[in-house]
Amino acid sequence: MDPKDKKNVYDLPGGTDVPPCGEDFSLEEILAEFGGSLEQTLLKAAEAALPQEAPAVPAGAEPSPAEAPPPAEAQEPPPSPVSAEAPSAPPAESPSPPQDIPTAAPDILDMALPQAPRPVSLEEIVGSTVGAVMDEIAEPDPLPPPRRRGLFSHRKLEETEELYDSAEAETEPAPEPKLKPEPIGPEPELFEESMAYRAEFRRRRGLLPAAAVIALVPTLLLILERSGALIPQWTGEPLHQATVLLGCLAAVSLLCRHVFFKGIGMLLRGRCTSELLISISALAAAADCAALLLDAGRTAVMPYTAVSCLALVFALWGGSRESGGLYDTFRSASLDDEPPYLVTETARGACKQQGSVPGFYSTAMGDNAAVLWQTAFLPLVLAASFVFAGLSSLGQGRGGDFFLNWSAILAAGATFAMPLCWGLPYGRLARHLQKAGCAVAGWAGAERISRKRRMILTDADLFPPGSINLSGVRVYGEELPVAVSHAASMVRAAGCGLERLFDELLRSELGSYEEVCDFSFYKEGGWSGTIRGESILLGTASFMRKMEIRLPGDINLKTGLFLSVDRHLVAVFAVKYNAPENVDFALRMMERSHITPILASRDPNIVPELLRRKFHKSVKVEFPDLTTRVALSEAERDRGLPRALIFREGLLPYAETVVGSRRLCRAVRRSTLLSFFGSAAGALLTFYLVSLGQYELLTPLALEVFLLLWTLPVLLIVDWASRY
Repeated sequence: MDPKDKKNVYDLPGGTDVPPCGEDFSLEEILAEFGGSLEQTLLKAAEAALPQEAPAVPAGAEPSPAEAPPPAEAQEPPPSPVSAEAPSAPPAESPSPPQDIPTAAPDILDMALPQAPRPVSLEEIVGSTVGAVMDEIAEPDPLPPPRRRGLFSHRKLEETEELYDSAEAETEPAPEPKLKPEPIGPEPELFEESMAYRAEFRRRRGLLPAAAVIALVPTLLLILERSGALIPQWTGEPLHQATVLLGCLAAVSLLCRHVFFKGIGMLLRGRCTSELLISISALAAAADCAALLLDAGRTAVMPYTAVSCLALVFALWGGSRESGGLYDTFRSASLDDEPPYLVTETARGACKQQGSVPGFYSTAMGDNAAVLWQTAFLPLVLAASFVFAGLSSLGQGRGGDFFLNWSAILAAGATFAMPLCWGLPYGRLARHLQKAGCAVAGWAGAERISRKRRMILTDADLFPPGSINLSGVRVYGEELPVAVSHAASMVRAAGCGLERLFDELLRSELGSYEEVCDFSFYKEGGWSGTIRGESILLGTASFMRKMEIRLPGDINLKTGLFLSVDRHLVAVFAVKYNAPENVDFALRMMERSHITPILASRDPNIVPELLRRKFHKSVKVEFPDLTTRVALSEAERDRGLPRALIFREGLLPYAETVVGSRRLCRAVRRSTLLSFFGSAAGALLTFYLVSLGQYELLTPLALEVFLLLWTLPVLLIVDWASRY
């Protein structure tokens, strides 16, 4: 067969290649092509259709209906999908015979009878063959027998026939739940909250001096006794000492009642804080004084009441500074219902956006890291102190010393530094930010905006209004108002920091804005658009060269903008960028605190090389690709949840907020960890000494010095948090 004819061959499922009917083939070629199986099948079908003893029929006579043999069952083949180039021959019209006589003698019998051969056309052979094959294809395969369930199978039998569709099959899989935004509950007025915390701060601050003076009385008596001085009614009088110490503890507890209230209130919220341990330590010290007065089996040593008094004073100090910090925060936040800016977190870092107040109070009132970490650690200290006290007293047959040992171990485990880990640094930062015109929403706000250690900076942050000037304009073959209108329209469509500069220039030239169509950014440093059907290009000199715009050789501007209309240069704008001092200070502050600025500029001139020329050479910024820069600059036009509020313009307040938040978080974490180490070391060391009965080494004055030494580094860390 010619290879060209193979394209018209139909590949049937039976494996037979049927050529198109446009060619003529003899019967022998057809039988040779299809093999002898088809011939034998036709002969067998014809013999089965004939009777065993057929009577002789004279020529020209037709058999009667009664003597006619029963015809073989003939099936009408379905229409075959043959091409339109070879249609099948139409059947000949014949009168309809009676019902019991076949409509027509099948051609297959005429082909099989040897005594009456007749010629068979190619169309009939092809039609019958294709019809038979298509009948085999149309007949569906028998269904396989159903699989039976095993004897010990737990799988239920399934219905093989259903009158209705299963509901489970129609049920679509549930979509994945989308992340819901953080809910904002009902929030009170920030001004009322600031007044409430102001009253609380003043009340605690007023009680602090009196509580400190009374708490220092037992300490001074211990110092005088340690120096060898004889104090009447004190030296060598255990009962008088217990009475004086119990009275001082009662007076300090009354003045520091807010410590007890806060400890119980946090416990009702499921939080175990240092205020709770200090309160329990004070109660244990009071019980020890009572045991010294009433129980003769108690060891005659000085109670540790002086340590508990100082612990209450430190706890009151930390609580008062926390109240002062909340007062300063809410006072700043209540200045305006629509503050100019807010700071929120994004996937790339802190971002300054349009101001909004809702959500600030809820964020500010969240638990801080010190409270969360203390809730996980201090229950262990409380339980260990109780067990250690029992082992060192009841376990050694000294039941009267239980409260003595417990008050000592618990006072060492609570530490003086633990209630200062959050209140002092937050109060200092809130006071500093309040003077700078900012407010951070507590621990949650500070932690979220400083978590990435990155800040998104735009054109206005680096070069605020007034720091960009226009030093000159040159026009080539175009009127100045028209060129300024085109340039101002392009700058306005770009939304960069040059908009205000060109707006003033447009007003001075009495021009008007034009509609810009098909606006696009180019990573080479420019923009393109269409104004009134004209192709406009605006960008740097390198951008114009890459766009094959011819530039004059006498112009060499590092920060200029070139305007092209229909591939012809029409104007040059000499732009000068002045570096503000506060921006340079803010960049240095960010560098010292290891916060990386992300440059999300739309101005093609503001690149890292320009920042190194205008600011200090060591400035390091992250300069992402053009698509990311445009997306980050768009994020500043949104309104996220306010983690901090800014009421002043410029980069410095923004940088102070993020840098101060980062230093606050670091100070809180470090001071909390240091206080935990001091708590564990103090509890273990105290347990070791009281179990040995070495009360001469573990005096109240020695325990105070130990706790004060652990407090000193915490105070240094807290003071470092607000110095940047």
